[in-house]
Amino acid sequence: MTRHAQTIGSPEARQRKVGLMIVATGVTAISFDALLIRLADTQTWNVIFWRGLFTCLSLALILVLRKKAPFAVFGRRKRLAWISAFLFGTGEVFFVSSIMFTSVANTVVIISSAPLFAALLTRIFRIETIPLRTWLAIGMALCGVSVVFAGSLGQGGMLGVSIAVVTAFNEGGNLTILRRYPDLERMPLICLAGLIMACIAWPMAEPFSVSGQGLFFLAVMGLVQTPLALILIAESTLYLPSPEVGLFYVVETVMSPIWVWCVLGEVPPSLTFLGGGMIVTTLAVHYWLGMREFRKMRQVAWGRKT
Repeated sequence: MTRHAQTIGSPEARQRKVGLMIVATGVTAISFDALLIRLADTQTWNVIFWRGLFTCLSLALILVLRKKAPFAVFGRRKRLAWISAFLFGTGEVFFVSSIMFTSVANTVVIISSAPLFAALLTRIFRIETIPLRTWLAIGMALCGVSVVFAGSLGQGGMLGVSIAVVTAFNEGGNLTILRRYPDLERMPLICLAGLIMACIAWPMAEPFSVSGQGLFFLAVMGLVQTPLALILIAESTLYLPSPEVGLFYVVETVMSPIWVWCVLGEVPPSLTFLGGGMIVTTLAVHYWLGMREFRKMRQVAWGRKT
């Protein structure tokens, strides 16, 4: 076997590829969030209530059928499990609220700053070393975000923008917790998060005022799209550092406004396409540099063994 073949097939490289595929699939799934929220065509609290309830019910059924002690994580890591579930739940509440109060482009652009918060928290708590290429990628991605944001100015209120900033910090913090404690089972956390969402929304919601069509889109979102996306993104922290996982949220920045544009005609500003191109290019270069780094490390290790 050649050195190159050993490098490509190394456990580290395979783990990285698995993590990248998982997070890419999860972020692609979550990019349909804004479109489904718009299609539901109902008030904010109704969306939050049904999204949370459907998510809780679908995952609770899976957990009960799959194992005897589906919520044991809340006994082993009681405090951390509750904190993470709360962050999942409130993060979804903030996201839906932001979408309702400002443009889709504004919301997802600001939320894509989550990797910066994740990197800062990872550094503050000394969880792991963040490579220079990830810091550079975050910087370049935020430049792309700034371009998109510049084209979106004036299209949404400051309330929605402020909520989006809180959402970004929320997601960055939760990704850091999940990376630091890989033994936290993700599915029970997201199941409880759905219940937290429903409980927060219940006093303000009018759930039975939703039309049949709206309820259909909320069911698609809560039963399939949201649980799938959140579980995949959470699972990817087992394979990749949290800032790198957060970096993939910029894919949502590009795709969410495009889905809404294609289906509902909510045209993104032209700068969205320019900034989106910068973001996608940054991700591609970051992936390539990461794989090259792994190959070099494996070549050095192989040389020492021989």
